[in-house]
Amino acid sequence: MSLLTSIRTRTNKKRSARSQQQGQALTEFVVLALSLIPLFLLMPLIAKYQDIGHSTQMAARYVAFDATIRNDVANSYKPTDQLRAEVGRRFFGTANAPIKTNDTAGNFDADRNAFWTNPQGGPLLPDFDKNVAVTYGFGQSSSVASAFSASRDGLPFALHPQLGLSAQGIYTANISVTLANLPDGLRFYEPFNKINLAMTRSTSIVFDPWMANDPKQAEERFGNPGMVPATGLIDTLSPVADTAVALVDPFTGVTPHLGDLTLWTDVVPKDRLHN
Repeated sequence: MSLLTSIRTRTNKKRSARSQQQGQALTEFVVLALSLIPLFLLMPLIAKYQDIGHSTQMAARYVAFDATIRNDVANSYKPTDQLRAEVGRRFFGTANAPIKTNDTAGNFDADRNAFWTNPQGGPLLPDFDKNVAVTYGFGQSSSVASAFSASRDGLPFALHPQLGLSAQGIYTANISVTLANLPDGLRFYEPFNKINLAMTRSTSIVFDPWMANDPKQAEERFGNPGMVPATGLIDTLSPVADTAVALVDPFTGVTPHLGDLTLWTDVVPKDRLHN
């Protein structure tokens, strides 16, 4: 009887230990599940934030490429308020909004993107005028003159009027979007309901690529001492360099001809030309 009693006691202890382990595993699972609930609830909201971020990038491209046809050549930049109204309607409004001249998005549900809502159905962009901003340059200035962040860097940028270039360098446009916080009472979203999320996207372009139309224009831009002062110095040093090369290597007869751009000129053989 003592042997059976010992076996029963050991069996009961094993069952008790196994039951405790199962209870501990269940408790750990419940705690982990509760901690993951906010993450699962945030996943649809993160998708909405990503969609808004993509639209913000597209809006920045729109503003930047608008400067390719409205720039400082004719002093015809589009007003900032007009650009903000256009991107608000075309990129942050309802997806099927028609493209109309001087059309703006209203702060009501018919003009909003139906996907960009919080868990209670409120808009993430409640006010197009206040939540969407257009700025220029890396400093995010409100002045379009600040869009050319490289206009003061280097000699070519400083001489762009003398070189006949229609732009001052790299043009940068920014779109900034401020999103509304989640409403109070959503306990499972804490502390992500009060993050004051804002996103900015930028696009930089050179809408005048500073390329010559033909070799003649290249010579006029960079071979004229009046436009590029260094050209005169190179012309002065060219005979000295030619003489030095001829003394060092008298057999080839090839000299560098500093400042002479004729070597860069595209010449079509006469037998390839016809009237």
